[in-house]
This record gives sequence, C-alpha cells and structure tokens, in this order.
Amino acid sequence: MVQPLNYLKESPSQTAGPYVHIGCTPNFTGIHGVYETDLGSGPLHNDKTRGERITIRGRVIDGSGTPLRDALIEIWQADSDGFYNSPSETRGTADPHFAGWGRCPADMTTGEFVFETIKPGRVPFNDGSLMAPHVTLWIVARGINIGLHTRMYFSDEEAANAQDPILNRIEHRVRVPTLIGKREGDTVTFDIHLQGENETVFFDI
Repeated sequence: MVQPLNYLKESPSQTAGPYVHIGCTPNFTGIHGVYETDLGSGPLHNDKTRGERITIRGRVIDGSGTPLRDALIEIWQADSDGFYNSPSETRGTADPHFAGWGRCPADMTTGEFVFETIKPGRVPFNDGSLMAPHVTLWIVARGINIGLHTRMYFSDEEAANAQDPILNRIEHRVRVPTLIGKREGDTVTFDIHLQGENETVFFDI
C-alpha cells in the first residue's frame, strides 16, 4: 500500500545549538566514558605518515568581528600524494597512516581552532585538470541552520592557485584572497568570516 505523500512532513530546520558539542565532542564538554578520545581529535597522522607536517590555525568570525567560541570545524583533505582515504578513491592507494579527516571545537575562550596535519597533494577536477593543494572545511555553530563549506588554499602555491579551476570560477576576483591561508613556516593561518567586508567564499555542495 502506497503511503500518502503528506504522511511524513518535513520538520523545521534548526541551528546546531549547544548540543552539537555534546554529540560530536563529548570529552571536550566534560562528558567522559563515551569515547576514549573524541572522534577526529588529536593528530591526523602518526610517525609513519608521509608528507610535510603543517599546523592550521584560525577562527570563525561573525559580522561584528567577534570570534565564535562555540563553533565546530571539520577538515577533509587528500594525502600528500593527492589520494583520498575513501572507498570511492580509484586512482591509487591512499596513505594508510593518514585519516584525511579531523574535527576540532573552537576554544571556548579565544575561539581558535587548531589542526595538526600534512600539506595535501594536488587532485584532479572533473575535467582532469589539477586543482591546487587545498583543505575542505565544514563549519557549524549556533545561528547556522545548515553547515557551511569552504576551502583553504595555500599562499605558497601561487602558480597552482592561478591555474585552479575552482578559484578561476569565482566571478568577483577580490574575494579570492578569502580562500587563501597565510603560511609562515609550518603554520598556516586561516580565519573564516561569516559576514562583512572580508566574508569568506562558501560553496553550495
């Protein structure tokens, strides 16, 4: 028997609220015993991981210039050879010692998030052209109904960035710098602006 289409109605969308940290990072909130460590926390690699170690630091900043202290950020990236740790990866074998994923709650005082990871390699776009090295970020927090997706490219990859098919699709070229992480030594700084003059480019995916 076919059910009527209005039998199950869509529930209203909700912001992440305070419960996202309880569910995703219970140890961070002081709830211990669920997981030994919060999923995605800690290093994304061990001593056997291939590639150049880097630290990504940043903040999620609202329209008033204030860092959000309750944001939760996830990163997704390829390994140093440009392969993803995913069952759908068919181009080659990803580094088994690199997860390619991490999760970090913002510091409740400073609003800073920190990821210890490796610099990713280049991966092909749909047309086969190579994208510049980049890290994908997903952001949730109170006041955000749907998680926001953006990318962080590297300031020391000017030539690759100039050829990147995604960056070249951005119509307003003055906004391209909002996707570039500033590298100094082994640290890359990347602030995400939700609104305002320096609003970060977000992707509808």
